[in-house]
Amino acid sequence: MAQAAHVAFIGLGRMGQGMAGRYLDAGCSVALWNRSKAKAEQLIARGARFAASPADAAEGADAIVTMVADDEASTAVWLGEHGAATTAKPGAIAIECSTVSYQHALDLAAALRARGLVAIDSPVTGLPDAAARGKLTLLVGAEPADLDLARPYLAPLGSTIRHFGPVGAGTVYKLINNLMGAIQIAGLAEGLAIAEQAGLDMNLVLESIASGVTASPQVIKHAPRMVARDFANPTFTAALRHKDAAYALALAESLLPEMPVSRATVDAYGKAKAHAPDDDEGRIIEVVSRPKLSEA
Repeated sequence: MAQAAHVAFIGLGRMGQGMAGRYLDAGCSVALWNRSKAKAEQLIARGARFAASPADAAEGADAIVTMVADDEASTAVWLGEHGAATTAKPGAIAIECSTVSYQHALDLAAALRARGLVAIDSPVTGLPDAAARGKLTLLVGAEPADLDLARPYLAPLGSTIRHFGPVGAGTVYKLINNLMGAIQIAGLAEGLAIAEQAGLDMNLVLESIASGVTASPQVIKHAPRMVARDFANPTFTAALRHKDAAYALALAESLLPEMPVSRATVDAYGKAKAHAPDDDEGRIIEVVSRPKLSEA
């Protein structure tokens, strides 16, 4: 990718801010759009242009990258009245990094291709600090030739590219990944709630979990925060986890006859979303916690 490449970046949430900054680091000309301009101020100070709309951001861009919340937001920023696809030049690389539903990934790619764009899905794994350092893992769905065209615009985001197959395949794996994470976190919340109610030494419980066979990165990350009820600086909200799990369940139920564990997890996160949608996903423990058995 030439340093003079023009990139449009749409969606400046916790992940998007760091991702957009990587294109500035790479020497690109960057146009930004986000519903709230305040989230773009640091990037504007570094030389990015804040656009009036997704269409304004995409005009003349060599690549357009989106990182928004869900199917509805993705449809709006790409295909809405002032969507990026309305002004994107033929041959521009359209990269959907948002976690969307499988059917949306397919439908969006078809709509973008019909407008002459090169469309791939590339959801990511990694936390906001990894996004800012260009250390994300990219989960790609694309035709091989399209991936080759997109690689220069993926490189600033991360060097690990996992190509799962045609468009939509990257989204399939991302939904599996996030569903499994939701199951682990929900299971952890219930396990810790049981331990609390039974009166166990929670420091010993945490030590045992961290050194036991059930320790996963999700468990190790969330267990201390759940026990301390410390949900400051959330990296992923209950609403987003519920959304991803629901998208994953819809895909799963189209492929397999029964998914009871996944269904239960979606229901659990539905309650967490109702309780505190914008708080850290680990707050699900407050939904399942009850008074100690001795007080029942």
